Amino acid sequence: MVTREAAPGLQKVSVLTLTGLVVGSMVGGGVFTLPQEFGTAAGVIAAVIAWTIAGTGMMMLAFVFQSLAVRRPDLDTGMYSYAEAGFGSYLGFNAAFGYWASNVAGNVFFMVLTMATLGEFFPSLGDGTTVLAVAVASVVVWVFHALIAQGVRQAAVINRVVTAAKLVPILTFVVVVALAFDPTVFADNLWGGRTHTAGAVFEQVKSTMLVTTFVFLGVEGASVYSRLARRRGDVGRATVTGLLSVLGIFVAVTMVSYGVLPRGELADARQPSMGAVLESVVGGWGATFVSVGVVVSVQGAFLAWTLISAEILYTPARDRVMPRFLARTNEHATPILALLVTNLAVQALLLVSLVIENALSFMLKLDTALVLIPYLLAAAYALKLTVTRETYGAQDEPVRRRQQRIAVLAVLYALFLLYAAGVEYLLMACIVYAPGVVLYVVARREQHQRVFTRAEALCCAVLVAAAGVGVVLVATGELRL
Repeated sequence: MVTREAAPGLQKVSVLTLTGLVVGSMVGGGVFTLPQEFGTAAGVIAAVIAWTIAGTGMMMLAFVFQSLAVRRPDLDTGMYSYAEAGFGSYLGFNAAFGYWASNVAGNVFFMVLTMATLGEFFPSLGDGTTVLAVAVASVVVWVFHALIAQGVRQAAVINRVVTAAKLVPILTFVVVVALAFDPTVFADNLWGGRTHTAGAVFEQVKSTMLVTTFVFLGVEGASVYSRLARRRGDVGRATVTGLLSVLGIFVAVTMVSYGVLPRGELADARQPSMGAVLESVVGGWGATFVSVGVVVSVQGAFLAWTLISAEILYTPARDRVMPRFLARTNEHATPILALLVTNLAVQALLLVSLVIENALSFMLKLDTALVLIPYLLAAAYALKLTVTRETYGAQDEPVRRRQQRIAVLAVLYALFLLYAAGVEYLLMACIVYAPGVVLYVVARREQHQRVFTRAEALCCAVLVAAAGVGVVLVATGELRL
């Protein structure tokens, strides 16, 4: 996420407006898939625990980004700058590359979800991964590419439409389904299975972690809005209020769904599963209502995240972290080569979706697995600052201790997410990360700088080796896409 200092005379906004910006950055396409994702993974008890962990962990990460924005305002060129400042150029590069790659996977998720939603009306689109669906999605990708290349950089009107498209069907869903809530069905879904043990609940909680993290992606954007606040304290209040509001929305969508359909039916629901749940209550118009909201919302999100993804390559290229060709712009001041590389990657991953068993769930989890390293490095850097006392004076000791506790919790949460991702998605992430070394080597040689330190060379060797293991396991069928 790229941040910039406020321009002179920039209009300041109220805490309420700031809270709305925080909410808008996090509520995206993933919320429409929650009933099926949780129905597959967990019962009510595990879901409550999962949302508690996710809400607390994401709050800690939000506070980390907020504190870093205040303590190191000079590092305003993206999340990768924290990793680079704290742990060197190679890890800084990987933070940038991984964050970009996660957004590519997220954009493919948006396209597959759109096609799956339209598949309800056009059966030949299927679950969003038929040949026709991928072909249509590819056309949409390159239409957006052409629009952005022509300088479509400001999307205020689109964003307002998208915000309404998100919130109206979500809030309608929660109210209508809550009115049809059946306590008996809810009770039957309580444990999520026949085994009523702590171990079984823990496994259910672990299996939801990537999903809960995915729907919160964008939490790092809260710190971006600090430059718009009338008062510095408004940023913290907006962060807490926004996160709690978003958490409330996600919990409500999940819990009311458990009250109208058995867990097995939720697990088998067609995506977007929010539409399937609403249809079970009000009939066919419910699915159509949700579907329209999904298509408008997700395509708006695709546009926004395509712009962000191009910036994620463009800004490090200007800072010479990425190869300089990615900093090239066209006559409309669009980072055209960064945009092209981004959409080529989206196109390649769309083609991969043709051979993936459950592409929607796969892209959701891959997106999350890829972003965990940038999150972990940012949290670790915040912790490092509190340990070394860099940027903290003697008078800041109470603040330092408080922020150290927050950073420790954020690091532990990120590590737990890596554990919860499991070997499968960690190896998949390594397969994606490993080719990035080529870009890193090119960038370092352009600057006539040493490519690796000994520690960085070891880190790169481990990454490439893990990617090699992943490729072998995929080729032999032991690791299934």
